[in-house]
Amino acid sequence: MRIATWNVNSIRSRIDRVTAWLERSDVDVLAIQETKCREDQFPGLELSSMGYEYAHVGLNQWNGVALISRVGLEDVATSFAPDQPLFGDPEVLEPRAVGATCGGVRVWSLYVPNGRELDHAHYHYKLAWLESLRTRAASWLAEDPDAQIALTGDWNIAPEDDDVWDMAVFEGKTHVSEPERQAFRDVLETGFTDVVRPHAPGPGVYTYWDYQQLAFPKKRGLRIDFVLASQALAARVDGAFIDREERKGKGASDHAPVVVDLA
Repeated sequence: MRIATWNVNSIRSRIDRVTAWLERSDVDVLAIQETKCREDQFPGLELSSMGYEYAHVGLNQWNGVALISRVGLEDVATSFAPDQPLFGDPEVLEPRAVGATCGGVRVWSLYVPNGRELDHAHYHYKLAWLESLRTRAASWLAEDPDAQIALTGDWNIAPEDDDVWDMAVFEGKTHVSEPERQAFRDVLETGFTDVVRPHAPGPGVYTYWDYQQLAFPKKRGLRIDFVLASQALAARVDGAFIDREERKGKGASDHAPVVVDLA
């Protein structure tokens, strides 16, 4: 079984790239972030014609997450916990999480809040969101230590210095602050493992490159997209890679797909 995660930065703009990539990559389950569309705007017909089921949650042109599966899509949930934090004025449950059981694996597509700036309300929202996820992840494994769970998506955190092309550029900014990095480690410590890094070690291995200032050809990127697996699922991983080729060319997303193979 092959699972992947990809921030597509607008599914309607990139549905042709997504379907072409699915055909080439032979992926069974794809977690998508930043769909940037409402439920009625999601291009599901193209995916259904390929034999994929899908679950999507989106409110408008911001955020949005989806799961696409050809190995089943059961017990769909559009939040990971009853206390998943709200944001906005008025406050709403932003579409940042969707989970389903696919081929016996509980897969979550997560789009962690950006944080914007260290003194911004969105930063505190980000930390609260991650703490809520940590608490819920711990409870899942407390209930069933053998559960096969994948927490996939755009985490908007570069947990190690090697995950940033130049730490000096990010001094005093989000994505690399110690509270964010600690929040990421806290999720891992509930019983999850970054199953991609051992197969794609750094430095210089990234999943995101800004569109500006020729960041991709200059290798000025960040590693912020991850697949975190419970121990039972991690034991099944026999390969993983970041598909940098999909970041190339006209109309590419600013993120690359991250792929994990399961035995």
